[in-house]
Amino acid sequence: QVVLVESGGGLVQAGGSLRVSCAASGIIFNPNTMAWYRQAPGKQRELVATITFIGGTNYADSVKGRFTITRDNGMRTVYLQMNNLKPDDTAVYYCNLNMRGREYWGQGTQVTVSS
Repeated sequence: QVVLVESGGGLVQAGGSLRVSCAASGIIFNPNTMAWYRQAPGKQRELVATITFIGGTNYADSVKGRFTITRDNGMRTVYLQMNNLKPDDTAVYYCNLNMRGREYWGQGTQVTVSS
């Protein structure tokens, strides 16, 4: 059984920074891709960033240049460093693991950016 646990969310002022983390446990096969999604109230869940097992990354246009996704394969953890945060970044951030055609999700962590 794969379990993903996010942490690090919170309240920050616009222009500030925050880092969220996601730790994976259980049987993890390589290669795999990990990602961060977010869902704001009343909106659909959207992809924020992805990172492959060897470190290839991809970002949504709205966060390019502000967010950085990294992973530590030894620690089975993926991070999302968020800089220059904007009120529009307010959402629940979800960790995602795509492994052998199956997807696994964390429970989400709330990020709130005040103006």
